[in-house]
Amino acid sequence: MLHLLKLELKKFNLGWYLKGAIIANIVITAIVCCVIYIAQREGDIPISTYQDVYVMIGASVRATFIVFASVLIAKLVIEEYKNRTILIMFTYPVSRKKLIASKLTLIAFLTLITIIFSNIVVAGLFSIINSYFPIVPFAITVNQFVGEVINIVPFAIASTGISLIPLYFGMRNHSVPATIGSSLLVVAIACAYNPEISFVTFIPLQLGLAAVGVIIAYIGIRNIENVDAM
Repeated sequence: MLHLLKLELKKFNLGWYLKGAIIANIVITAIVCCVIYIAQREGDIPISTYQDVYVMIGASVRATFIVFASVLIAKLVIEEYKNRTILIMFTYPVSRKKLIASKLTLIAFLTLITIIFSNIVVAGLFSIINSYFPIVPFAITVNQFVGEVINIVPFAIASTGISLIPLYFGMRNHSVPATIGSSLLVVAIACAYNPEISFVTFIPLQLGLAAVGVIIAYIGIRNIENVDAM
């Protein structure tokens, strides 16, 4: 499996993913700062505690990289079926299940690491900016920051599972638009955030959707021998 993961990394230059993640972090930080600043002035969204800030950051980061994961699924799986290049891989002396499992494992790993790292980066940047240009009327302490970093982990794991849901829609007709489009629908549900009903912090829903994503991946791997690549 490790050898297959290395082959996937060599086959697909994932430098674009790293660059995209860096740009996304900068954009997310800028948007969060602007939204919170405007919300504080207009009173549209109550931001009264540091938890409110981190919820907004977490929702933005997870939504962004669930969509990023769908792009990875489209490039590493769906496009190979659509272009029939997957047929070449199926001639390797390796089972189809291991090939697909290695692709999905790589996608899940990248998504998990990126969500955790991006949460830390965006939260850190916000704290630094807020210390020089007060956006919220309270300071975020180091202990609060560390506590929120720890809280990120279970939500990041759940989001990693959720990010696999678009695989189902993409594999139906080997459609890239369906893969990416379905991720937007998933984000609209999993990362919905408002003062009254906040699905993004409702861990039972997050874990439930994550279980759906894992089941979809499992079924996709289990039934790969019966999938027509033509």
